[in-house]
Amino acid sequence: MSVRTVTTKRILSTGTTTLKSQSQAANTPPRHLVNIAQLTTDEFSSLITKAQYLKQVYKTGQASAIAENHNKLLGKLVALLFSKRSTRTRISTEGAAAFFGAQPMFLGKDDIQLGVNESMYDTTKVISSMTSCIFARVNKHSDIVNLCKDSSVPIINSLCDKYHPLQAIADLLTIKESFGGNTKGLKLAWVGDANNVINDLAIASLKMGIHVSISIPESISMDKDVEQDARQIAQQQGVEFEIVNQPQQALRNANIVVTDTWISMGEESQKVAKLKQFAGYQIDMELIKSSQVAPNWIFMHCLPRHQEEVADDVFYSDNSVVFEEAENRLYAAMAVIEAFVVNKGDLLK
Repeated sequence: MSVRTVTTKRILSTGTTTLKSQSQAANTPPRHLVNIAQLTTDEFSSLITKAQYLKQVYKTGQASAIAENHNKLLGKLVALLFSKRSTRTRISTEGAAAFFGAQPMFLGKDDIQLGVNESMYDTTKVISSMTSCIFARVNKHSDIVNLCKDSSVPIINSLCDKYHPLQAIADLLTIKESFGGNTKGLKLAWVGDANNVINDLAIASLKMGIHVSISIPESISMDKDVEQDARQIAQQQGVEFEIVNQPQQALRNANIVVTDTWISMGEESQKVAKLKQFAGYQIDMELIKSSQVAPNWIFMHCLPRHQEEVADDVFYSDNSVVFEEAENRLYAAMAVIEAFVVNKGDLLK
């Protein structure tokens, strides 16, 4: 047998082995980010630490570390499948993709065939075959579930009507920074609607040893699945979780004061009814003082903000960290890409 024949066989054998390895990897279901409850406490804590490290790299301009990270997804595509408009989610996701060397591709509802003459299943199959991951900002939670079921790459829930995990990661990074790295024993007070933001923020806070008090109007109730998870995690972590109907009760001794919009996208026609429903829920300095919050309190809001939710004297006060919180969305997206895409779902790597 000639040397050329032996070499050719070796090349073919090596190529076959490589193809088999690639095929096996392709057949391994990707890990998706749907909500914070799906993560262990260690995994979630690791995401916060990762976000904090990547923020340091980005802000200090460490050339070698930036170059190393830039090569991790060089030549890859990151899809942004958005059914709802966005400012922070779009900028942070495109920025995070670029940080790792990937090309972000924005796919808005008017840019592709989805919902016109192509099904969600077909669209998911096509997009996931060409990209390294899909950041999905959609209306219904069922859309996230279907994307996860049919995608061959990680789906990152960038907002649905039930969860908002990227916001929770950014929020806990902000809280950790605001209190010197220690979150255990703090109290978070939520004053507002029972929506997707608090659904993930409550779980995230409890996992990090933070007491959570939620004030919502009597006519509103928390999602039962979320409430059940929250009470179970609170018991495991040895912290308190409560749902009340008086803002002052939730705010008493609170270190972290949080609210969000009462009128979500698509609910504009309900504005008059919503304002009546949330009478007495605007966070202003008078409410803060009368509720006896902790001396070191901070105010947070995921934005965009409306006057009826929070007054200027709180929103623009020295206690407000809303813009730091918004910036941290970038580092949250970076951490998620590294954990779910670069490290293929191994969050402790």
